[in-house]
Amino acid sequence: MPDPAMLEVEGIHTFYGLGHILFDVSLRVEPGEVVCLLGRNGAGKTTTLRSIIGVTPPRHGRIRYKGEEIMGRTPYVLARKGIGYVPDDRRIFADLTVDENLEIATRGPGHRRGSAGGPGATERHAWNRGRVYDLFPVLKEKASQRGGHLSGGEQKMLALARALVGNPELLLLDEPMEGLAPLLVRALEGQIQQFKAAGLTVLLAEQSVHSALKLSDRCYVIDDGRIRYEGTVADLKQNEEIRRKYLLV
Repeated sequence: MPDPAMLEVEGIHTFYGLGHILFDVSLRVEPGEVVCLLGRNGAGKTTTLRSIIGVTPPRHGRIRYKGEEIMGRTPYVLARKGIGYVPDDRRIFADLTVDENLEIATRGPGHRRGSAGGPGATERHAWNRGRVYDLFPVLKEKASQRGGHLSGGEQKMLALARALVGNPELLLLDEPMEGLAPLLVRALEGQIQQFKAAGLTVLLAEQSVHSALKLSDRCYVIDDGRIRYEGTVADLKQNEEIRRKYLLV
């Protein structure tokens, strides 16, 4: 039998109170892929990621991670299983230093249930504070500063670094480019490309179509809580109707 997908979302319906937000949303992410979920502000991108990580559990549908049913599991359980989540509002600990934010989030690659443990390729390529400081040199320079004293762009880097030191296999990124200066956007694009080169699987929710398509293997377009398009990046670039109707480009 072929290996299961890293992530399978099948026909989920998610509500905020009485408000029906997601309607029959399905998507799939294979190991090692970068897949983008594109849509305008309020289209349902954030709710989709919150549904996957268990912050806003769907009422109907199925979510599987590496073949295991995970819908209804709490976020901390999913983090232990290897799913990292970087929300759009960062959620760093403002009163802790950069180094302390990373220290409390650090988990070795052998922590996941069912991991074989012991030394090996996984151990050698683990994300740790040294490795994320190499990836984000500005954080190393400000390791002793409190998170609340960082700029918005630096806080986004810290949120990404904090997710990485948890050694996820699947990384959910919610609007990482939002509000960043063009120079920081280019730097972040390069960092996400490094994640992919390191074998990390990424689901990227973005409004920035240009950046997302540059980084991704495949894409989904969501609008009014429904998936409106699924296909390759090349196909979406050729589909002017979808881009104009749902992405305003």
